[in-house]
Amino acid sequence: MSESAATRELADGKLLIDEPAAGVVRLTISNPAKRNALDHPILDAITATLAELADRDARASGARCLLLTGANGMFSAGYDIGEIPSEEFEERAERLVAHPFTEAIDALERFPYPTLAMLPGHTIGGGLELALACDLRVAQAEIKLGMPPAKLGLVYSHTGLRRFIDAIGATRTRELFLLGRYIDAATALQWGLVTRVAEAEQLEALTLELAGELAGNAPLSQLGNKRVIAALLAAEGAVAQDVEAELIELRRASFASQDMQEGMRAFAERRPPRWSGA
Repeated sequence: MSESAATRELADGKLLIDEPAAGVVRLTISNPAKRNALDHPILDAITATLAELADRDARASGARCLLLTGANGMFSAGYDIGEIPSEEFEERAERLVAHPFTEAIDALERFPYPTLAMLPGHTIGGGLELALACDLRVAQAEIKLGMPPAKLGLVYSHTGLRRFIDAIGATRTRELFLLGRYIDAATALQWGLVTRVAEAEQLEALTLELAGELAGNAPLSQLGNKRVIAALLAAEGAVAQDVEAELIELRRASFASQDMQEGMRAFAERRPPRWSGA
């Protein structure tokens, strides 16, 4: 990522904001000690910044394209839950995932102008869903993308799974979540998980070219077309309340399970997990 003289630090320096081109605001996740894992300050800063940008009169001067990326050769490794003590894990992990993460995702999807994610490195778990909440995604050709809940004992949110089904269909969503394997950028492009792939040396230039084009298009058209697309996706119908309650309970129970504790330990220790089914 090229540095801008106007770069500001948010979330104790773990989120950077600059304007690399006219009408383009870039948010860069920079949490290198944890592979750009998403914590409360980062997620809260994303939500607050997007709300502030959306309030501007972007048609006159402001953010007509939001570019989200990661620093230090990584987009994001997902939720920052690896170091939560076991006695607090259920409450704190669920609270992180259910509230600031959901709010950041919602803020991205509500943002009235186009959003673009640049993926310079591996994009995993919640980091992949964060990228998927953007309108377009450009991936570096050598990266891996993946959803590891099956390797960790986690039941993913039904809203998150719906987002993947809308983007890549039920068959690919099953493959991504039930196998839990990482896929390469070429496969992600074939599936529609990303929209462009570029070599490392061309990635930023291509992304900024797309961002500039998005920012330069007719504002009313961008606002209107995004609203129509969102309405069409939402028109499929809401989940019944009793079913939604069941899905939320399945997810809550996974945070409290022995299997998720084992999955997290095995992941950290780089060994196969020993599942108990409890």
